Amino acid sequence: MSQRVRDLVDRKDKIQEALKHFGMRDNLTSSIEDYLEAILALSEEDKAVRVTDLANRLGVSKASVSEAMGVLKDGGLADQERYGRITLTPQGLAEAKKILRRHQVLRMFLERVLGVSPETAEKEACLMEHAVGPETMQRLVAFLERTLEDSDREQLALDRP
Repeated sequence: MSQRVRDLVDRKDKIQEALKHFGMRDNLTSSIEDYLEAILALSEEDKAVRVTDLANRLGVSKASVSEAMGVLKDGGLADQERYGRITLTPQGLAEAKKILRRHQVLRMFLERVLGVSPETAEKEACLMEHAVGPETMQRLVAFLERTLEDSDREQLALDRP
């Protein structure tokens, strides 16, 4: 490996460490976040999560899943037995739960506050969950807690990780 490549890798590691220090998410792409969320959902369905399951769930090729698994494994977010079961690491599980929580809160806001159809709310929450930061999410949750009816507030509390 050339010195330039080593310098770039070192710089990337320092940036990621700084992001962690300030409580910011690592530079996970929306695609990688979708993989984490899908692995969590499939594992909660009591399924042994495999490459084929993820490909079917996300509508991607098995080759795409294999590539993403490399990123997830390198990032310490998932493990995979050789040609076998995929599991989330504790760090991956924590990230997946945060992503799912953002999705649930956004879906509830779109449905209950804006009156968007459940189908549209589901699709758009999936798009929005990748862009909403911690401060905005905290304020959105606080807004929902103030404005929703008791049963919806209870659901919001149940969805907490």
